[in-house]
Amino acid sequence: MESKNGRMVRWGKTVGGVMAAAVLAVGTVWSAAGSMPQAHAAAGTGSPTFTDVKASHWAYSAVQQAVASGYVDGYINGTFKPEASVSRAEFVKMVVAAMKLDVADTPGKWYVRYADAATAKGLYEAGDFANTEAAWNKTMTREEMARVAARAVGETSKEDDKWMYLATKGGLIQGVGKGQLAPKGLTTRAQSVVIIDRILKTNAGGKLDSDRYATGAAEILWHGTNIFTVMPEMWVTPESDWKNKGKSSIEEMWNEKNMTITSKDGLYQAKLDALVAIDMADPNDPNRGLLPLDKLKWYNNTGNQVVTDLYINKQRNSYVLYFKGKVVYNKAPKTYAAKDQVQFMIYGFNTPNRDAFNKGVLNKSARIYKKHAGDTAAMIIPKSGSIQMGEDLKIEIEVPAAGQAYSTNTLLSLRGIH
Repeated sequence: MESKNGRMVRWGKTVGGVMAAAVLAVGTVWSAAGSMPQAHAAAGTGSPTFTDVKASHWAYSAVQQAVASGYVDGYINGTFKPEASVSRAEFVKMVVAAMKLDVADTPGKWYVRYADAATAKGLYEAGDFANTEAAWNKTMTREEMARVAARAVGETSKEDDKWMYLATKGGLIQGVGKGQLAPKGLTTRAQSVVIIDRILKTNAGGKLDSDRYATGAAEILWHGTNIFTVMPEMWVTPESDWKNKGKSSIEEMWNEKNMTITSKDGLYQAKLDALVAIDMADPNDPNRGLLPLDKLKWYNNTGNQVVTDLYINKQRNSYVLYFKGKVVYNKAPKTYAAKDQVQFMIYGFNTPNRDAFNKGVLNKSARIYKKHAGDTAAMIIPKSGSIQMGEDLKIEIEVPAAGQAYSTNTLLSLRGIH
């Protein structure tokens, strides 16, 4: 054993020509003069057993594999401390060791050699956080863990808020609850070894299952909508369309910058916080609570012929799109309608049979309301039965005015597949 900057480290077996050091006191920083826990390696050749990581523990198999691989260890008292937090340096060290990256015998603090190896591999960049001892000793957050994990499997991004989306979409990160990401939550030992296990599986060519709810939440965190996660089969276009625009995926066709709309005269402004898709066929969809779905109806837009009992909860084979936002200011209420919600339009989901729609068959996109038309900022789109009819698939928000005062912002425009 060796003390490195007040940490107890066990030098493990040689891996790929590099002696891998397993940080044992993960998540805790001790002074050089302070007392330090001793570590406990697996006895013999059998699997290690820990009193706090039973076979039923969610991270059990990953802990077993991590200890067997030698990049982390347990404690002399037979515990693993799965809920203990992990510093940035400790997590990066484990990733470097697990991936068997070349580690130079660099002088200085214990973490420097691993930070250098991580930098060389592109796991760490100067813009992530300061390359100082104080910064490296801070506990790693889940969003920082996601960034390292996504980079470790070859993902790239210039948008700092996209890493969680890339990590969840690839199955590297799961939610901490139904649709809950906790990006600022602290990384634990158990989480660390599970994520590293997924990194290794991905790099070995394995396919991971993704948490759809977590991915949807991460998509909203990234660019303000979850439509590409929840309803990907609806928003389609030839791959050449987004590639010719320099986009790396169809999701990047969403124009986040247009989510705030300001009138031409500057007297009105509204902001869309998120466009949230809800799958009506999924009773566990985490966004169902955003709207009183059992009380809402869809409007078939036929004047006096409107069918009044068109409740959306009868339309399981559909999606609801909720335009969650607000009016920032309206300094000219005589020009701009005094409404407290963002005005919007969706194009491209048209009816092949208008008479059937008039009679209450949902075969196109339709407005949603509770008591009267326009009181709910949402639309319903059937999963099947509508046709595009030559126009683009388009989502816009509007200034609520007529004539020359009217204007729109386009959030998404896809040629679609005609």
